[in-house]
Amino acid sequence: MSCNNTIECTCTYTSCPRHGKCCECVLYHRRSGEVPGCFFSTSGERTYDRSIENLYRDYKKNN
Repeated sequence: MSCNNTIECTCTYTSCPRHGKCCECVLYHRRSGEVPGCFFSTSGERTYDRSIENLYRDYKKNN
């Protein structure tokens, strides 16, 4: 699979080796049972809690 990483990464964890590499990031978090930071609101992303439960809380809080 080819992965074009031209979209600006919204993750604030800049020291991550996958930062800005969307396909690698999604695959990494999926294998870990987590959600990538770019799925969260800005405040939700900054918690670094990548759980599905936190994504749900973040979604409910912001919609």
